[in-house]
Amino acid sequence: MKDGSGRRRKAAATLTVVWSSTIALHLIPGGTWVVFGITAMVGIHVLRVLLARPRSLPEPLSLSDGTDVSTWPYVSILVAAKNEETVIQRLVENLCSLDYPSDRYDVWMIDDSSTDETPNILKALAKDYENLHIICRPPGAGGGKSGALNQVWTLTQGDVIAVFDADAQVPNDLLCRVVPLFDRSAIGAVQVRKAIANSATNFWTKGQTAEMLLDAYIQQQRIAIGGIGELRGNGQFVRRSALVDCEGWNEETITDDLDLTLKLHINDWDIDLLAYPAVREEGVTTAIGLWHQRNRWAEGGYQRYLDYWRPLVQNRLGPGKSLDLLVFCMTQYIIPTAAVPDLLLATLRGRLPLLYPMTMMTVFISFIGMVVGLNRVRRQKPLASAQARFHRLPFGSIWRQLGQQMGAIAQAIRGTLYMMHWFVVMVSMTLRVSIRPKRLKWVKTVHHGADFNSPLPETREPEPSAEA
Repeated sequence: MKDGSGRRRKAAATLTVVWSSTIALHLIPGGTWVVFGITAMVGIHVLRVLLARPRSLPEPLSLSDGTDVSTWPYVSILVAAKNEETVIQRLVENLCSLDYPSDRYDVWMIDDSSTDETPNILKALAKDYENLHIICRPPGAGGGKSGALNQVWTLTQGDVIAVFDADAQVPNDLLCRVVPLFDRSAIGAVQVRKAIANSATNFWTKGQTAEMLLDAYIQQQRIAIGGIGELRGNGQFVRRSALVDCEGWNEETITDDLDLTLKLHINDWDIDLLAYPAVREEGVTTAIGLWHQRNRWAEGGYQRYLDYWRPLVQNRLGPGKSLDLLVFCMTQYIIPTAAVPDLLLATLRGRLPLLYPMTMMTVFISFIGMVVGLNRVRRQKPLASAQARFHRLPFGSIWRQLGQQMGAIAQAIRGTLYMMHWFVVMVSMTLRVSIRPKRLKWVKTVHHGADFNSPLPETREPEPSAEA
């Protein structure tokens, strides 16, 4: 099911259906009304998403309230690292010093055949932290990140398995905030909101900041109506029994998190989101770096529909999740793919593109999501005491609210312009996977160990080909 050639055939068939349907809508009488009808149905679901009220989060665990910490879930933290000498020491020191009982969690660093100083740094750190385990993979070990995680997670004793990237910057109280979300038996995984550490560097990192806010907001709202919550790799927590049901991570995908997302939902597990605090990571700082990364994300997201189409068609997700998945598949993949024949025929016939109602609705959702997402995160952040005293004053409060709203709108406008790159990425990706051979060459983002909001250069180096 997951061989590259099979995916290519299915991708080509999907492309043919989408393009043929778009051309037919241009040629048949009433095609415009069909588009308006689809837009209205999608719009009703989107309105439900926008108006939903996220459930309140449980109180975080506390080391000072006298509870028996021996009953707290055991957490095993996994990090797959390859050539991460600039960030690995900071990450290990961060993860091994979290505000969680040291005998109730451990950290597993998986050195995936690094050729820099990463192995030596890890070996030195292992002497300082009893709950740190080092696993070294030999050269040629397959499966990429999924292979590394699969090699180790079965060795752990965690009731919950956490996964972080090597550039993660993790709040000290994160485990105390995440673990209570697993009190609901239906929760198979929790994704922590991601934020960009070097957000002030340039247009691209500022755009990624807005993108992360949009993603967290949309996820919260989708979860609130019983829709699809999704994993994002860095900062994901998975219940051990759910991971057993899914037989671990898929080693034949280039986006392990998105693949596991669908497997969890197919196996009747839900995914929740922790919106605050966030896990910070380095954003890419160049257009070419963003292009490579987003193409991989887009292709991995598309692959899962091709790989799991049978259980999706069989409605294994249930009606609510199936509808939610269909709506967001349409806005993310189908509409951009259909835009190619739509724009061509609209130009030849001297009329507006047929799909412009769907496009306008998608842009509107993105803008609203960024504004609301930014305001929601700001409301959760505690103010410093001096600021709090000032903003208790009527004038200060009004000035603060006005400034925040103007700032949120400006950031959302910039973020909406930035998000236009997804249109180009989706169009090129759906064409490429339908035509090109199965092997996809992709490159690894090099991490530089940036402090919060500090500018950093960004370079890239080639990594071995991955199966597409």
